[in-house]
Amino acid sequence: MRLNFCGTRGSTQAVGAEFLRYGGHTSCVAVSLGGDVAPTLILDAGTGLREVTALLAGRPFTGTILLSHLHWDHLHGLPFFGAGDNDGASVTLLLPEQDDGACAESVLERGMSPPHFPIRPRDLRGAWTFGTLAAGRRHAVGGFTVQAREIPHKGGRTFGYRISDGKSVIAYMPDHCPTSLGPGPDCLGEYHAAAVALAAGADVLVHDASLLPAEVAAEASFGHAAADYAVGLAVTAGARRVVLFHHRPNRTDTELDELGSRLAHAPVPVTVAADKGIIEL
Repeated sequence: MRLNFCGTRGSTQAVGAEFLRYGGHTSCVAVSLGGDVAPTLILDAGTGLREVTALLAGRPFTGTILLSHLHWDHLHGLPFFGAGDNDGASVTLLLPEQDDGACAESVLERGMSPPHFPIRPRDLRGAWTFGTLAAGRRHAVGGFTVQAREIPHKGGRTFGYRISDGKSVIAYMPDHCPTSLGPGPDCLGEYHAAAVALAAGADVLVHDASLLPAEVAAEASFGHAAADYAVGLAVTAGARRVVLFHHRPNRTDTELDELGSRLAHAPVPVTVAADKGIIEL
């Protein structure tokens, strides 16, 4: 698998000279199967989704967009995805099954329809299909096996995903609030069963790193995790590598450099995600 990190921020975009090296787009990771550089699976549709069009070199997108949840920073790229809003595109968009049983398209319309936006999801060009995924089951998604687990995050049902091509495994938890289940052994949150199952033995754990440990007491209630929790989860679950993701929008390049330096000698290798970064598995 190849992971293309197209957007690595959370909450809202980051713009300015102090955010150039790590980038400012919100959550989006494009996944390619085998040696094919064209992605067929996209994790979240933040503003980084715009960058996937360039990866396809003018070709329409054929594949699946998998949403972890429905907050703005994971959706705002959707109507600006040129390779998807294309007469030749064939796109399946999947999101967590909703507690009220609402269908996927109707949920998306709540934020993408007049007067909030000029078009509805059904107005995107190409062949689009909208559906939901159930937690706790394995799903075949475009050549990948995907397992979904519900994880705590404020303001709507949120899934973490475990994705495999039969050779490698990615665990993807971009928004995660483990302190909502208790302080855990180090006051950064519980290493709870769903998170451990998703990360168990994974080659790469892509995880929420919105907070620093000193910020947890005051800000964890907003729904996010500390970077150090991601490392602890990897150690607990036996994941081989951590990619810190969903950086808060005011975390500067210098501060992210400092975070990477501080965790350089962690028990597992740690990468601070940056827009346009690539990981090959």
